[in-house]
Amino acid sequence: MPDSPASTPSLVSFPPAVGAAAVIALRAAGCVFAEDEAELILATARGPREVTALVARRATGLPLEQVLGWASFHGLRIAVEPGVFVPRRRTEFLVDQALAQAPDASVVVDLCCGSGAVGAALAAALGPVELHAADIDPAAVRCARRNIGPRGGRVHRGDLFEPLPAALRGRVDVLAANVPYVPTGEVAFLPPEARDHEPAVALDGGADGLDVLRRVTARAPDWLAPGGCLLVETGEHQARAALAAFSAAGLVPRLAVCEESYAHVVVGTRP
Repeated sequence: MPDSPASTPSLVSFPPAVGAAAVIALRAAGCVFAEDEAELILATARGPREVTALVARRATGLPLEQVLGWASFHGLRIAVEPGVFVPRRRTEFLVDQALAQAPDASVVVDLCCGSGAVGAALAAALGPVELHAADIDPAAVRCARRNIGPRGGRVHRGDLFEPLPAALRGRVDVLAANVPYVPTGEVAFLPPEARDHEPAVALDGGADGLDVLRRVTARAPDWLAPGGCLLVETGEHQARAALAAFSAAGLVPRLAVCEESYAHVVVGTRP
């Protein structure tokens, strides 16, 4: 669930009854954090009618971030559109690992970028960088341009590395790839918010969840600069196989784990 934004607060003051009605409706829809969600909706809406409309959309099961039109990620407000993968707070750990590994990075690529949250967060922390992002989903590309464009980045549509400019080969300092890693057989068991409202291409990682990771890892060394790093989020039970894929590609791998957010990130460095 997004944090309450530190900037651009609502300029509308609502009567207590409006907030109370929103909480009641959200509770009735099964929202566990109804009070917090109502607060965020009131902070976003521009009038009572919009509050009602946003609550109604949330009650249908639409992810809160898609209802609000934004998600809080690494201190930023990231634009999120319907049908686009919602950035997870645990993925902030991937950003932190990238910054620790390559604090002076000047060329950054956000692969499988979705909303572009990872690329935007890296650019915000690193300062001026050459930033590129890519995704195969046109809705994601459109959304990512809203988040990455203002930071001078370019978003390309296509399958993994295919749409990237050839001039990037051998120059990338940070290659962040938040690949889909849910095994095909487990997609049906995801929460309805993800299963029903996010694109399957952003969730389904194939039979063991590692199909896209292997494709990215195999080609990453051609794009990384010497000393450049590839970072991929994966599941705990997939970590050993992911490490093996990195090693097979000639990268020097390590596994970073954040117990608090239950995040597992494989970092591979080109020698």
